[in-house]
Amino acid sequence: MSGPTGAPISVLIVDDDALVRSALTLMLGGQRDIHVVGEAGDGAEGLRKAASLRPDVVLMDIRMPVMNGLEATRALHRDSDPPAVIVLTTFDADEHVVGAVAAGADGFLLKDTPPTEIVSAIRLVAGGEAMLSPSATRSLLRQVRAGAPDDRATEAGSRIDLLTLREREVAVCVGRGLSNAEIAAELYLSVPTVKAHVSRLFDKLDVTNRVQIAMVVHDAGLV
Repeated sequence: MSGPTGAPISVLIVDDDALVRSALTLMLGGQRDIHVVGEAGDGAEGLRKAASLRPDVVLMDIRMPVMNGLEATRALHRDSDPPAVIVLTTFDADEHVVGAVAAGADGFLLKDTPPTEIVSAIRLVAGGEAMLSPSATRSLLRQVRAGAPDDRATEAGSRIDLLTLREREVAVCVGRGLSNAEIAAELYLSVPTVKAHVSRLFDKLDVTNRVQIAMVVHDAGLV
């Protein structure tokens, strides 16, 4: 996996803990297809660095001074060509997980996630997919189901009704956390066909990323 032009995936690290930034930079420095282009200590600085460096992926802490990670993620997604954002947090039950997804985050990982999984997540979101750690997924679903479940289920069901049978099958696979390649293998489709279906899901479900597709599928009770 590489960036859009075939160059290494460029990564900006935004975290108020200098030790975390250093550890991530050191860890990612060993990957030939990933290049850390900059660091920032808060969301506001992260936005400035993102505007000048144009990274493919931003690793974004949630709790930071000046501007938190949710505000920064929302601001990034106002850009016509935003970077993919992976939100990092120390807490698997962080109350901001739903807000991070709603803000447009493409991935959600705990800071104690094994390095190989963080690297894998960066490659996935750079390729247009989504990544949630298992514990973060459980946290997300707990909080989604705790808030106005009837209203949310009704709305999700109405969105799902707009889909064709095949689109619904693809949506369920996305809700299970499968990659495009895994969906293709399970449904006996080509990867380009899966990508086309996922693109239509964005439009029909009125979402901006795969994590939000998964939320709709879970709200509708399909997974």
